[in-house]
Amino acid sequence: MKTKSGIIVPDALSRRRFLRYSGAGITAALLPGRAEAANFFMKRFLARPPKKPSFITSNEDFYLVQYAGFQNINVDNWSLQIKGKVRKPLRFTYDDILKRPSMEKMVTLQCIENEPAGEQISNAVWTGVSLKSLIEETMPRSSVVDVAMFGTDDYSDSITLDRALNYDVFLAYAMNGKQLPTKHGFPLRAVVPGIYGIKNVKWLYKIELVDYDYKGYWQKKSWSDDGTIKVTSRIDDPGDYNTVTGDYTLRGLACSGYNGIRTVELTFDGGKTWVPTKLQKTPSPYSWVFWEYNWKRPKAGSYQITSRAVDHIGRVQSDFIARAFPAGTSGLHSVITFVD
Repeated sequence: MKTKSGIIVPDALSRRRFLRYSGAGITAALLPGRAEAANFFMKRFLARPPKKPSFITSNEDFYLVQYAGFQNINVDNWSLQIKGKVRKPLRFTYDDILKRPSMEKMVTLQCIENEPAGEQISNAVWTGVSLKSLIEETMPRSSVVDVAMFGTDDYSDSITLDRALNYDVFLAYAMNGKQLPTKHGFPLRAVVPGIYGIKNVKWLYKIELVDYDYKGYWQKKSWSDDGTIKVTSRIDDPGDYNTVTGDYTLRGLACSGYNGIRTVELTFDGGKTWVPTKLQKTPSPYSWVFWEYNWKRPKAGSYQITSRAVDHIGRVQSDFIARAFPAGTSGLHSVITFVD
């Protein structure tokens, strides 16, 4: 349910629609208290268990989105070519890549279609080689605008040369201390903190420096060419329509992309007042942040609890409800919670 205030309740049915479509409206009409009947059905049939994500997402549980299916690549026949508007085109074998100085960063990736309450977001520790170092060896020409990346699945996308030359952009060959899994882009994939997953190309085999704004597969369909991740947060515990008693610790996560999270706040009164949560420490500005809030002695009743995050450069999570197209979803996540 999406409200005018920009709050997103992830359940597809609102209280009224649920009663209408389930037939519970008839039952409610026969009972002394309609609200009590509605609450009973939501607690019984709509309640969802709390989410319990690990801070580091396992390779097996990391979210998956692919353009044309997984690619099975034999590294004995694979190489990475870097060409285009350069003075020194280069080609690297898999062994060449592994022999280069490595870098390791914890980076959260997120699908551009992920909603504030969604699960198409995961966090991992990636190991690879600096894209900046590879590009500089090719001696780019002054006319270069974009760095286009191509996967063996016929998928491509680009980032600007300025972004590619940032120290935090790299090509990963390992994930959480293990060889990069086939389904996540083996032997090599792009990891660009702060931009949606659609621009982190997997199964790389070619990088081309071009003197124009290169449009990838989704950009040709008018999706965002910038791809900057929006500030987002969600409530994981309690789950939707859960019932709690006594003191209760609320938990969730927030993500900014590459600016880190400064605060996560909660409102229990529709945005009239906001209270700060406690953020857990994270070793990386590129990773999500877990938060918690000790809800002390809440009064019995029903509550709509909403979260809102702010990052370190002052970007506030938007309450404007946007669909994924063209630049990613937005809105505030909310859960309905009952206190006995």
